[in-house]
Amino acid sequence: MGDLLSLKERDSQNVPILTMVVKNLATRHTQAFNLLRSMRILLLEDNDINRQLLSEYLIYLGYQVLGLADGCNLFQALSDFQPQLILLDLKLPGIDGYTILEQIQQSSDWHQVPVIVVSAFAFRADQQRAINLGARRYFVKPVKLPQLKQAIQEELKKGSAQ
Repeated sequence: MGDLLSLKERDSQNVPILTMVVKNLATRHTQAFNLLRSMRILLLEDNDINRQLLSEYLIYLGYQVLGLADGCNLFQALSDFQPQLILLDLKLPGIDGYTILEQIQQSSDWHQVPVIVVSAFAFRADQQRAINLGARRYFVKPVKLPQLKQAIQEELKKGSAQ
């Protein structure tokens, strides 16, 4: 509480004047925001509307986002963008999400980047396959944004602790 309030002065009738002291509060907030702004998420989603909505939501939360409609240039995007997390739809044109998961896991440069799957594939077998291929989390569309936000924060926190 000492960081927030203090009695600094007295008025002409010797009554204490309450003064706000924001010592470390602004610094802490700025540091947390800057850390979040430095977090980059690569979003692979073929549906333009879903990609746009998820991108805007993630940007609103303070992340830097690169959205791709397919995985054809995945490793170039990984190299250029250097994401700390990947959000992956499984049904993509050209190359499916399972193949992408396999390629990421086989890559010495990118296997440690957490992958969260967001897919319309609701069968347990699809979920298990994705987890077995290295996905950290699996969400079935339509995704509940607060749960996705929490999962992203948890995965990024794990990654920064390593």
